[in-house]
Amino acid sequence: MAVPVAAQVPYDGPALLTRAEAPAAMAAPQIQLRPFLEISSVYDTGLAGVAGNDSGQLANTSGEGIEIAGGISGVHSWRHTLLEVDYRGAYRQYSRRTYYDGNDQSLRLGLTEKLSRHTSVTLRESGGLFSRELGLVSLANTVPYDPITSYIPATDFLDNRTIYLSTEAEVTIQQSPRLSFNFGGLGFLARRQSSALYGVTGANGRGDVQYRLSRRVTIGAGYTFTHFDFTRVFSGTDMHSAVASFAMRLDRTIEFTAYAGLTRAETKFMQTVPLDPIVAALLGQAAGNVVAHNLFYLPTFDARLSKTFARGVIYAGSSRTVTPGNGLFLTSKVLSAYAGYTYTGIRRWSFSSSLESSRAKSVSNVTGDYNEYGGMITASRQVSHSVHAFTSFGARRYSSPSFAGYNRPIYDARVGLGFSPGDVPLRVW
Repeated sequence: MAVPVAAQVPYDGPALLTRAEAPAAMAAPQIQLRPFLEISSVYDTGLAGVAGNDSGQLANTSGEGIEIAGGISGVHSWRHTLLEVDYRGAYRQYSRRTYYDGNDQSLRLGLTEKLSRHTSVTLRESGGLFSRELGLVSLANTVPYDPITSYIPATDFLDNRTIYLSTEAEVTIQQSPRLSFNFGGLGFLARRQSSALYGVTGANGRGDVQYRLSRRVTIGAGYTFTHFDFTRVFSGTDMHSAVASFAMRLDRTIEFTAYAGLTRAETKFMQTVPLDPIVAALLGQAAGNVVAHNLFYLPTFDARLSKTFARGVIYAGSSRTVTPGNGLFLTSKVLSAYAGYTYTGIRRWSFSSSLESSRAKSVSNVTGDYNEYGGMITASRQVSHSVHAFTSFGARRYSSPSFAGYNRPIYDARVGLGFSPGDVPLRVW
């Protein structure tokens, strides 16, 4: 009997969302590690810290200033090792020195080591700190995973000092050209400077099995257990998720990947409730604290469609999941949608755009709905060898039918010059 050709080659099918993989075709262009330096003028609106103005309302100011940024991005490979990194650091100062001056740091790193013909180990690191969070976490050509899966804070409402870290490790066993197993774990945390906001510490463990039906189609199943606890408040969540997955490469550049299943979430938190009038009279207080227990089941899914070009990628996706909230709200059910396009020209131009929306419902400390919509566009053009001019504009809007004070638009604009060695235009983020 003839052996199918698909069984004679290593797995190179479409990306698998259960393994947080970026589109498979994005791995083709090998962009070597490349440093960059930028200086730009900035104008921001909707600046709001954890404080009120003289009228007792949420502060909402604007500011113009200067930002200096630098970093390194690219790929380097050895015989059995592949390193992919995207680091950016920036210092920002407004013309009127304010609480909002400061520095931002962002690191995304992937390291893959092939231990043997059938076994590989992958490490993923996401970390940083920021005062103003612009969200819109997008795919990058030099990062081998989808950062949306890494619990990076992306819907923070207030301009407050935040530190986050996400570390993930996984082992992939390619049992045969068709069958593979994956086991991994992730730990993450977020800490916010203001004592009025909550931090989170969490971890998950997961495993999946994937079977390649053909060169273009892979099916599978996975299980994940997730736990997170919050700082400055008694609250925690345990989740069990079971999903079925499907991935299909429509042609060499277009692929669809998705999973769907059910999540069982159990949340505990401290809740203040009114006391019985007789008990209140005896104790001399009108309310008391109880431990509330909330158990719910949520249909969960994640899907992404992407097309990769020789010089860029376009993608769109949607997901429904449970997140640890945004510092104001704790455990939340979130329905999100996103899309983006990046282009890095060979000669002069680079271009990036992204859109994102999320509709969330808090099910823990304070219950209610809160939403966020945003978009960003950035363009870079080579002026001379290693010198590039760039501009960017971003807009976000927070809204809530449950909390009137949560409605707020913010805008961000930048114009500047970038310096990076080489003939390839400066990539934009």
